[in-house]
Amino acid sequence: MRDVATKTIVVVTTGGTIAGTASPDGAIHPTVDGSAFIANAKAPADVDLRLHDLMSTDSARMSFVEMDSIAAAVATAMADESVDGVVILHGTDTMQETAMLVDLQHDDARPVVFTGAQRPADHSEPDGPGNLTAAIALAADVESRGRGVLISFGDEVVPARGARKVHTTDLRGFDGTAAARKVLGRCAIAGTRVDIVTLYPDVDATAIDAYVAGGASGLVLEAMGSGNANPTVVDAVRRSVAAGVTVVVTSRVHEGPVAATYGGGGGGVDLVAAGALVSTNLRASQARILLAALLAHKSPQADIADWFSAS
Repeated sequence: MRDVATKTIVVVTTGGTIAGTASPDGAIHPTVDGSAFIANAKAPADVDLRLHDLMSTDSARMSFVEMDSIAAAVATAMADESVDGVVILHGTDTMQETAMLVDLQHDDARPVVFTGAQRPADHSEPDGPGNLTAAIALAADVESRGRGVLISFGDEVVPARGARKVHTTDLRGFDGTAAARKVLGRCAIAGTRVDIVTLYPDVDATAIDAYVAGGASGLVLEAMGSGNANPTVVDAVRRSVAAGVTVVVTSRVHEGPVAATYGGGGGGVDLVAAGALVSTNLRASQARILLAALLAHKSPQADIADWFSAS
């Protein structure tokens, strides 16, 4: 008989290293069935687990279509008032992007927790089982309510907004920077093209012009320093904005705010004068998700600017 105090946590499986095993050629593929996670999960005694075996894919292959599907699965779970929280098993390569998308849409106090693994399931010392146990406990904890989407990984808890993968193999693979959180609402982003352009010494306009010609409706510049470029890039931004493309400036530097400070030679001041917007705290991967969501919502440019200045 189910105790009235029992909590229900939905576990959404999507593949990734946590579900991976080595093939004969040594390559890791997601092969572990979702039911195996439920069968082997060490959940607290007062927690019932409900499986949603959504997909099985390497997260590097994730597109906006799959990310929309994950966001929809969370929304479906939350539509059931008997559900107390959701845990999403996801590959680490693009966890920060999918978590960002879900966080933009998650207008509910109940916890949503992403987790995964750096080591595959058939490793001699896999980290996935421990991460899953911690994520379930976090999703069931009343103290997690109202915190937005979280990433639980390697004994660390990081808010989804501002999260990034910081190490390719270390078991504490994620960190984050402070970023304000507000909810945009549900909207599919598939079909909205936003590209990232990394800037570096001597970079020209080739990539920017190619992405615009390829149909990009938004560009994110991973700029130098606090958000700087060169005159060639500034001219390309001016052309892109005139063509109706929204351009957002971030930084390739991991820490610190992005600001239009330098001018006269292609700096941030010149980029803003050319029509670019500044993402104060979000770095390129999550700025791309936010921009795609805002464009999919058909948000006015002034609103897009406000979102990035406050994010």
